[in-house]
Amino acid sequence: MFLDTGTRFPRKIIWSVALIKREAAEANASLGLLDPRIASAISEASTEVMGGRHDSKVLVDVFQTGSGTGLNMNLNELIAERATELLVKGGGKRITIHANDHVNMGQSSNDIGPSAIRVAAVALFSEELAPSMGKASKSLLALSKRTSAVYKAGRTHLRDALPVTMGQEFAAYTDAFDHDLKLLRNVIAYTKELPIGGTAVGTGVNADPRFGAAVVRGMNSSTKLGFSEARSRFRAMRLLSDLVALSSILSVTALDVYRLCQDVRLMFSGPLTGLGEIEIPTQEEVAGSSIMPGKTNPVTVEAAMLVSAQVMGLDRANQVAGMLGEFELSMGVPLLGYNVTMQVALLSEALRKLSSVVLDHVVPNVKRNRASAEASPALITAISPAIGYDKAVKVGKRVARGLSVRDALRQLGYTDREITKILDLQKLVNPKIGK
Repeated sequence: MFLDTGTRFPRKIIWSVALIKREAAEANASLGLLDPRIASAISEASTEVMGGRHDSKVLVDVFQTGSGTGLNMNLNELIAERATELLVKGGGKRITIHANDHVNMGQSSNDIGPSAIRVAAVALFSEELAPSMGKASKSLLALSKRTSAVYKAGRTHLRDALPVTMGQEFAAYTDAFDHDLKLLRNVIAYTKELPIGGTAVGTGVNADPRFGAAVVRGMNSSTKLGFSEARSRFRAMRLLSDLVALSSILSVTALDVYRLCQDVRLMFSGPLTGLGEIEIPTQEEVAGSSIMPGKTNPVTVEAAMLVSAQVMGLDRANQVAGMLGEFELSMGVPLLGYNVTMQVALLSEALRKLSSVVLDHVVPNVKRNRASAEASPALITAISPAIGYDKAVKVGKRVARGLSVRDALRQLGYTDREITKILDLQKLVNPKIGK
């Protein structure tokens, strides 16, 4: 008996199983193995399931037998029942469509489950995550260009360091997300290899030798996602390493999202007692406090951080799920499928909102940032070659008493023109200039 935790399979996994059932029926018909009338009814019923018309009848819990037999049979029976109804409505001789003999022809839960969860992950990546990551990179690139001349204090160990531009900081995340997307595309290519046609143990018993290829062709024709037959069905059924690898890169992406959000959150801190380096006007539309009127919090940023934590946590569960099973079959199919689709969906939403609600609306506090850059004691190291070691020591002592570097230089007799030349932040953040 399955558990009843109330955890149901997400829409995309139901869609992917139904897609395989539709293409399997059409493949069997084209191979002369299935009555075309039955195949047509199964195809129509499967298309309805793909569209979400019968989700209320997909009742099995995610926490079930590790091969996903419960999910496969739930869909087999649902599609068989609906296909029979469609045939009856169409008139003619009554034919009862059988869940196993017809809908599951040439298949086993052992190849359907591992195939379906891969199809769902690939489809979600293509439809949601890749566009969201592309949008995030585009938003970060635009933001880095908008803030390329916003000078600010750098920080290491949360202590004042040499100056940087805000644009340089955001450009670092642009590069990180570009690399993350490249890594994801590479592992998605691996995930597109499907064991369909392997049936019970990978040998393909009870399936026409041409069946797997025919199903994959049909899926590619309808989805344009570029699936292929696994080079080794035995590997793709007993090991879910490709999905574990996908999960790991999703976790790395979540880590980069978390770090970005943490930096934005600190930049937004204040307005009076924090860093106050940026404003995010759109966050003002959300009540920041139930008791403090007018308080503004980085709500979207923090929501994305919660998503990051969940994605990284699910990755650990996926590592364990990937180890479940022995010999010819993995026992972690339902859990890995559920978790990976959740990871992709969560990251897609977080990046979509982070881009449109936060990154596209960041307004730098230019004067405050420049003042902090010029006040940093670390700046003394950079100007030491220009004013000499002894004078740099005197500047350092004055800065320690609370003066800015600019005011300390002024006390030592430098003119404003000389000080502006010494404190050329453009050269300090890009030492190549002038060389």
